[in-house]
Amino acid sequence: MLYPASGGAALGRGKTAIRLAYHGCTNRPFFHIVVNNVYRDRNSRPIEQLGTYDPLPNADNQKLVSVNLDRVQFWIGRGSIISRPVSELLGLMGFLPLHPRTYQLAWRNREKAAKEAEKAEAEAKAPTAPSSASAS
Repeated sequence: MLYPASGGAALGRGKTAIRLAYHGCTNRPFFHIVVNNVYRDRNSRPIEQLGTYDPLPNADNQKLVSVNLDRVQFWIGRGSIISRPVSELLGLMGFLPLHPRTYQLAWRNREKAAKEAEKAEAEAKAPTAPSSASAS
């Protein structure tokens, strides 16, 4: 058995990842946050389920996330890789630093809102064309 120079774990044994597993249906996504071997399929039987994520806003315009942060911390300590979507979620929750893509998405949303506001303002200021119907 070979050991890496930096640690004491065996090479190539038990690489795990914290990632999303899709469990929704058509037009209704729903995800489980799971720990799984990196070489297994996305929806294969996980080692452990850490939480859930519902990306569609509810009646109060909230996207619901529930995560067992103690177990996430445990798996990070064991050397698990965190996927980008899970990293973004944990950053928004305040568990990890904000992911750079979060800043990019916020900037794009602000730019889009500003363009829509300018367009609405221009339409409101535009004079209405007089009707060409003649009164006889």
